[in-house]
Formats: sequence, structure tokens, C-alpha cells
Amino acid sequence: MNILLIILGIISALVVLLLIIALFIKQEYTVERTIYIDRPFQQVFDYIRYVKNQDQYSVWNKMDPAMKKTYSGTDGTVGFVYSWDSANKRAGKGEQEIKAIKDGERIDMGLHFIRPFEGRANSYMAVNPLSGAQSKATWGIVGKMNYPMNAMLLFMNMEHIMGKDLLAGLENLKEVLEK
Repeated sequence: MNILLIILGIISALVVLLLIIALFIKQEYTVERTIYIDRPFQQVFDYIRYVKNQDQYSVWNKMDPAMKKTYSGTDGTVGFVYSWDSANKRAGKGEQEIKAIKDGERIDMGLHFIRPFEGRANSYMAVNPLSGAQSKATWGIVGKMNYPMNAMLLFMNMEHIMGKDLLAGLENLKEVLEK
């Protein structure tokens, strides 16, 4: 019985320590990737502004061909909502809404993850003209994990986890647009 109480005491102390540490851990994260595309910036922007085109380049959209997708509103305009539901745990269930568009430059989207974890984040794609017919495309995600869930950021490298998927998506975008 004493051993059980000692084990419970150690577990309780570890949980309390983790909760105290979480008070001092950042809650926000930002992950961003950039790629250069041999196409004029307006052509790149005109492609990325349509959320349905993500089926051609987004790693998350491509991971489950049987994913159920629904749409609301007019694609490429503020207020358009794309919802997905997948049996694949990495894809999960959620929705993405176009929140703002700065024509020829940037599109901002709100993300609502429902499954496997509840959460919200903001995503953006920006395009900048370079010399000639080359463009710089940037894809980023800004999110927040509230206390005490922010303690997970000690064990999760969001830069690595999300960064590789953003970069793979941009590489797919480059391939699609440079065909």
C-alpha cells in the first residue's frame, strides 16, 4: 500500500510540475515556408486564391482521396468555407474559411480543427513578384495552444511537423504551375 501511495505521489508531483512549467511556456507558434516559382506573381496568386485548387497541391488535401468535402459560398472570395471530414487521423475533420484577400498579394484563412484535436489557427498564402516572370510564394500557419495544452509544445516541434507539410505543398504548387 505504501508503494502505491509513493507512486501516486510521484505521478501527482510530475503533473503539478508540468502544469507549473506550462505557465511559462509560449502559447503561440508560427510556421512559414517559401518557394520560388517560375511564373508571374499574378498568375500564382490567381491560382492560390481558389481554395478548391488546394486539392492539387496541399499535402493534407491529398492524403485521403475518399475525404468528404463540402463547400459554402463563392470560392476565391471572402466568406468561402471549405469543410472536410476524413477517416484518416492526420487529415481529421475541420473547416477553412477565407477571411481576407489583398488582391495580387495575400489570402488569409481561418482554420477550425474539429478532429482529432479541437483547435483554431490562421493560415496565409502570400505572393511577391521577383525579377522577370518569377514569384516568391509563402505559406504560413499561426496558431495558439491555450494553457495547459501549451505544455504539449515542449514535446511537439511544430516547426518540423507542419513545416515539412507546408514545404511539400509549395513544391507541389510549383510543379503544378510550372507545367
